[in-house]
Amino acid sequence: MKKLICFDLDGTLTQHRSPLEEQNKKVLNDLSKKYKVIMVGAGGCERIYKQMENYPIDIIGNYGMQESKIIDGKFTIVKQQISFPDKEYFLEKADYLRKKYGYTEFKGDSVEFHATGMITFPLLGTKADIQDKLTFDPTREKRRVLYPEILELFPNHAVYIGGSSSFDFSEKQYNKYDAIMTYAKENGYTLDEILYVGDDFADGGGDSHVRIFGMDYVEILDYKTLEEKLKFLL
Repeated sequence: MKKLICFDLDGTLTQHRSPLEEQNKKVLNDLSKKYKVIMVGAGGCERIYKQMENYPIDIIGNYGMQESKIIDGKFTIVKQQISFPDKEYFLEKADYLRKKYGYTEFKGDSVEFHATGMITFPLLGTKADIQDKLTFDPTREKRRVLYPEILELFPNHAVYIGGSSSFDFSEKQYNKYDAIMTYAKENGYTLDEILYVGDDFADGGGDSHVRIFGMDYVEILDYKTLEEKLKFLL
């Protein structure tokens, strides 16, 4: 019997960086009548909350570095972890990878260091045009060429083939599986009571740790099919 249903956002509930549509909002509302429903994202809690147009739900953000709840009707950050990466090392290795694989032309910065300590390595640069990013690597084939070497260069980090043209880095303990299990322990749920719903379970995907460590999951290949895929829960 499942009791805790955990959702990814982009590609699962919505189009990438797009608002929550009424059909999938209804799915969340219906599920919430029977289960505890939460969001588990790669991005920050506030970004997820705003993208969902202030939908009232617990959010685990930044792969577990952040958590928010609705308290007295207000969005509230209740957990915030910060790490301190070796910026010089990241910049040096990003430059090496760009030269080796031919990504020496880019707009903006070569590496983005987030306030949390997470890092993004955008192959097209931090200020690339959105259309260029969307058409760059939709199948992720280009980034999978670099992925094995990136894992070797950053052995102390979880590395994700993130967004449409980048890699995301967090310290290894920050991944969706461990983030969910921490939340579950704090709120009285066991592994067999949890179901995760996402779209990115391949190696390097943001949801990959859920698959690798054996949590039950439902794969959503098209966010418009969410209701059909979850009909067995409703």
